Amino acid sequence: MSYQYISITRDEPLAEVILNRPEVLNAYHHEMLLELKEALQEVSQDDEIAVAILTGRGSRSFTVGADINWLEELSADEARQVSRLGQNICNLIEETNKVVIAAVNGYALGGGMEIALACDLRLASSRARFGQPEVKLGLVPCFDGTQRLPQMIGVGRAKEMLFTGNIIDASLAYEIGLVNRLVTPRDLLRSSRDLAGDIASRSSQAVGLVKEAINNGLREGRFAGSSYETEAFGVCFENIEHVERFKKLKGFIDD
Repeated sequence: MSYQYISITRDEPLAEVILNRPEVLNAYHHEMLLELKEALQEVSQDDEIAVAILTGRGSRSFTVGADINWLEELSADEARQVSRLGQNICNLIEETNKVVIAAVNGYALGGGMEIALACDLRLASSRARFGQPEVKLGLVPCFDGTQRLPQMIGVGRAKEMLFTGNIIDASLAYEIGLVNRLVTPRDLLRSSRDLAGDIASRSSQAVGLVKEAINNGLREGRFAGSSYETEAFGVCFENIEHVERFKKLKGFIDD
């Protein structure tokens, strides 16, 4: 499928999904969100893809969130529909068995930060900036930022970010655990691709099961997550992939 506001590049088993409105710092509107959902579904259903990198076109922004010109025209009912669409997109990222890495160069604000929060891993360049500035506009986050951010950085820090709407730099984001790795702007995509390739070299089934076990525990509690983990471990023995990987490991040890 062709897209106007999103682009996809493939180098199996990797894919890059690129937010493509650099002239407005990759701000999204309704059409762009619909395209992003479609693109993520396309990648999620591609059996040749194991890891996806989500990033923004250009060096200035991942995405600054919603296009204000579009946002200010919404009715209350339309705003609720936008919230549900954004939540669906974030849930799709979270629930796919693919690993999704956010590569953040520049601003990740509002819904843009919430989309990054839904990704499994976040790499940020030193020029990245993160924030949920909705309260400064008389709004609240609406892509589940009020739910994911406290889980990620703790309730106190999350409340400070959400109550003030202040933007933090990449160093502080790394310090509080909002991002996994901090790299130079030049190295952002290379580091993201290296990490994606490292993960893709593992068993895609096992990695997907690990992701689901983690998510299950976060949603349902530790005991439910533990039960899922046991079942997932059994599933791994229903095919022969582990046998071949055992052989390689034993050969490495014997050498």
